[in-house]
Amino acid sequence: MREKALKLLGLMRRANAIQIGEDKTGAAVKAGKAKLLLLAADASDNARRRSELFITGRNVQLVPLPFRKAELSQYLGVSGCSMAAVTDLGFANAFAKLLLGIEPETYGEMAEQVERRFDKAERRKKSK
Repeated sequence: MREKALKLLGLMRRANAIQIGEDKTGAAVKAGKAKLLLLAADASDNARRRSELFITGRNVQLVPLPFRKAELSQYLGVSGCSMAAVTDLGFANAFAKLLLGIEPETYGEMAEQVERRFDKAERRKKSK
């Protein structure tokens, strides 16, 4: 399950559905494009504080990942990656489900909220 989640991150990068790095992540959150803000397990305290500031007052969930920076960097193709923003709701939903499979007690509520948002967006699309 871990491998699938990491490979999905690489697919998101190729699909341009993820913003990588602190500056791009912050810009995606501020622009209202981010659905999830991902944070590496070994991110610095400074990165954690900044990520919390980015999402304050916004409809974006902060997701502390079970992956270290080295793993993220390997699959995203960027060195020293500790923070990223998923900008596509479909990818966010798929990624949340994979995280749920890895650690249900940690990611259950987050996955449920993302799925509700995804279902609501799908209903809106169908009604148009």
